[in-house]
Amino acid sequence: MQWFKDVVNFLSQPQYYILLSMAGLLGLVYTRVAWNKAGLLAGTLALTLFFSLSALDPNFHIIISKADNIPIIIMVYLVWLALWGALSQGVANDDRMAMGLPSDEAQEGGKKVWCWPDLVYIELLSMLLVGALLVVWSVVLKAPLEEPANPVLAPNPSKAPWYFLGLQEMLVYFDPWLAGVVFPSLIILGLMAVPYIDPNPLGNGYYTFRQRRFAVTWFLFGFVVLWCVLIFLGTFLRGPNWNFFGPYEVWDIHKLEALVNVNLSEYFWIRLLGQPLPSFWLVRELPGFVAVGAYFSVAGWVLSRTYLRPMHRQMSRLRFAILMLLFLAMMALPIKMVLRWLFNLKYLIAIPEYFFNI
Repeated sequence: MQWFKDVVNFLSQPQYYILLSMAGLLGLVYTRVAWNKAGLLAGTLALTLFFSLSALDPNFHIIISKADNIPIIIMVYLVWLALWGALSQGVANDDRMAMGLPSDEAQEGGKKVWCWPDLVYIELLSMLLVGALLVVWSVVLKAPLEEPANPVLAPNPSKAPWYFLGLQEMLVYFDPWLAGVVFPSLIILGLMAVPYIDPNPLGNGYYTFRQRRFAVTWFLFGFVVLWCVLIFLGTFLRGPNWNFFGPYEVWDIHKLEALVNVNLSEYFWIRLLGQPLPSFWLVRELPGFVAVGAYFSVAGWVLSRTYLRPMHRQMSRLRFAILMLLFLAMMALPIKMVLRWLFNLKYLIAIPEYFFNI
């Protein structure tokens, strides 16, 4: 099965990995009706088969058998379960409402239970079960504790806790002020603001997809691709020296990758026009300002005339501008990542004189 390992290692290269993740999510969402009934079983079996057979490879087994990586595998199953559950209930409600029937949630709206004792008993049982599971877990799996921190000897690779691996990956492509503050804030704010910015009054209080296509797709993209997929990437595909490794590759500490990252200004002035870089920073970075401005203006205008045209008609200009700012800022992350992997593009705008880089 060496050919299979070679294919998986090839597709695990970052430019293919992120694009396949985006295409896979959109494919699952827009083919939800086809796999709705057998999707949970088929997806769970596919994941189990992949992890079980891959564990036979010694290199992959070393990675997934680490005590602090096992929760990430469980996270993959839980994310798939939650994704299937939400889309499955949405398909069921869409079919019911297409026939003129109320949603499942509306049909059960008259049924009420008391917080005490019904809900409290369920929470108590859940607490006991989870507590017992954690006790067994702590006995069976040893805590991944290491020796006290040594400022002279840093671990290689040096990784953040799993819930910060997405932020650590963003730090590769953006300045710390963008990757650590601006973009996470805009992404989280955008995901929280989706239900309130979208003027569509339908889809409130019940699962649906057909009535809230853009809002649901936007939220799933932000959570699955820009969070869970990056956590998986940082856990299983980032190795020594923060290099990329396929699942079945040896984590060779001596692996070297020649990365010649070039700013957009260098591409424009030196490689395209054959001229030296202008000394004045505003002239030097003018191509970057034009590219960023065109991205936020032209892309928003195109969306308002095509896919988001009905939504644009229902919104005020200010509301739609906020929507586009949050949406395009979120999409800037995968776009910048792909540009780095394909063209070694470091920054669109690089102004070291004022510590401002995009």
